[in-house]
Amino acid sequence: MNAGSGIAIVGIACRYPDADNVQQLWENILTGRRAFRNMPVNRLGKSYFSDDNSSVDQIYTNKAAVLKNYQFNRLRYKISGASFNTADMTHWLALDVANEAIKDAGLENIDAGIKEKTGVIIGNTLTGEFSRAGMLRLRWPFVANSIITSLKQQGWYDNDIAKLLSSIEQNFKKPFPAMEEDSLAGGLSNTISGRICNYFDFKGGGFTIDGACSSSLLAVAKACDAIVNKELVIAITGGVDLSLDPFELIGFSRAGALAPKQMFVYDKKSQGFWPGEGCGFAVLADYEFAKHFNVRAVLTL
Repeated sequence: MNAGSGIAIVGIACRYPDADNVQQLWENILTGRRAFRNMPVNRLGKSYFSDDNSSVDQIYTNKAAVLKNYQFNRLRYKISGASFNTADMTHWLALDVANEAIKDAGLENIDAGIKEKTGVIIGNTLTGEFSRAGMLRLRWPFVANSIITSLKQQGWYDNDIAKLLSSIEQNFKKPFPAMEEDSLAGGLSNTISGRICNYFDFKGGGFTIDGACSSSLLAVAKACDAIVNKELVIAITGGVDLSLDPFELIGFSRAGALAPKQMFVYDKKSQGFWPGEGCGFAVLADYEFAKHFNVRAVLTL
């Protein structure tokens, strides 16, 4: 093979429902194991669901593939509590899986020169459900004004309204972290890749691609282009998605995109899909450089 004529896959890692690593994912594929179950109540309450397909503000199926028992160890990564609480969980899941992929490639201690040509290109749409949920806190003035208007129409006195509003405000804001200096960056999709670059001191640049359902595929394609064009020697690439919230699911329901009773993949009876979540990354490298590492596969171009 000529120099630069191929791209090597030197590392890979993932975290998907019922698959904490690549081996488990492959075993699930071979055995046809399915990870779709009822949506946990702590993720989305029963009041969001209805069997009535015409219900405008509800979801007509409660099936999804959900990560179970995932916890990000912020102390392992020396992440402060403030930073952890104000960033969407997609940031931390992506950092975690990127770390595992880098370890799998044996690139934990690459020198500064290689870091100059190492970049991160990932696919993501709409950041994640946690940052969108947090925006509810910022809508409190609108909610408060709606409550005040309704109570005044019922003849409530101002003092009574103020007491009730104070109690409601505390309960309304309690689940959501207050805005801090890191909140904006922690709620953006384009900083997910930047956070990985920053943590590992990769100086080849990082960006996030939003191509909807093809986001991760586009990210891998762009990573390959960057290596072929000699912009990068190593690229961490893949996708991350944690978006099982009312915005997307009710939107899909209104579009009729969700399967109502059963999901049939590549089947004439196909009637929609069920959503899932997770993260998967591959470490790609220029083939000549990758000869020094454990090459899993080669993409010939």
